[in-house]
Amino acid sequence: MSADVLSAYPASQLAIREVGLRDGLQMTARWPSTPKKLEWVDREAAAGVRYFEVGSFLPADKVPRFADVREVIAGVSRHPGAHGIALALNQRGATDALATGVQEITLVISASEAHNAANVRRTQEQSLAEIANVVRLRDEAGSATIINAGIAMAFGCSLSGAVPEDAVLRMIDRCLEAGVDMVGVADTVGYAGPRQVASLCRRIADRLGPLPYVLHLHDTRGTGIANAAAALDAGCRILDASLAGLGGCPFAPGATGNVVIEDLVFLAETMGFSTGIDLGKLVALRDIPAGEMPGEALFGALAKAGPPRAMSWQAARP
Repeated sequence: MSADVLSAYPASQLAIREVGLRDGLQMTARWPSTPKKLEWVDREAAAGVRYFEVGSFLPADKVPRFADVREVIAGVSRHPGAHGIALALNQRGATDALATGVQEITLVISASEAHNAANVRRTQEQSLAEIANVVRLRDEAGSATIINAGIAMAFGCSLSGAVPEDAVLRMIDRCLEAGVDMVGVADTVGYAGPRQVASLCRRIADRLGPLPYVLHLHDTRGTGIANAAAALDAGCRILDASLAGLGGCPFAPGATGNVVIEDLVFLAETMGFSTGIDLGKLVALRDIPAGEMPGEALFGALAKAGPPRAMSWQAARP
């Protein structure tokens, strides 16, 4: 287990990670300009968010929405205590990411062979070999960057159907054997319900002991917040979400948006977790996607109804 993981994700704290700047933008018709992305980071950091997934290292001519990923990583680094995360699909992307000094790189592998082929054009075995090579590159570079294996389709696959829990646990074992510092599991197409999420979270915790793991939920079928509550009850302490619920997967039919970060922060606070995030400032940030991405659907119950005035934790905000 990497000491850097425990430093980045203290076991005593809940980490809510903003993935809107990566997952949230990967299927939108438009995306914010670089100055607006930097404003997004600055304002969200001022609201108390500390974890930012900011883009993917992909060819800029093919995926122009992430052509400015280096600038956005630098924007995160301006904020003391902020933690930047970038996605890489291969060794070339990981090499470019390592050169930026980003705190964490996520490498994607699927619990479903069919989705792995569609998403990264490799077999699972080839992806595991690629992950091991990236770990080796990181170690040879003497970098402190955390390598995270994000396991897609961990709760069911829109291409091949059911994904057994045992298959997910085997994939976790294989990723750790490949040398990653941590793992994450994703409900990529929003198939899961609270009981399924709680069951897998408990089994992962039993498997990993003190090593933290990430849960990435989608709200495709309206169970995202219920699933997050079940995960928190089961001991998960790192959850992904996106501003206004933006997000989706181009190689996963039916994979609509992520859990809404505003709603997740509200849920966590009502469950007794101190997130340190100012909900008013967070909701106000929705003006960036609204202005930069006209016509894009923005989701969120809290933004529509507003936070209750009588919440004791809200009254304690500075």
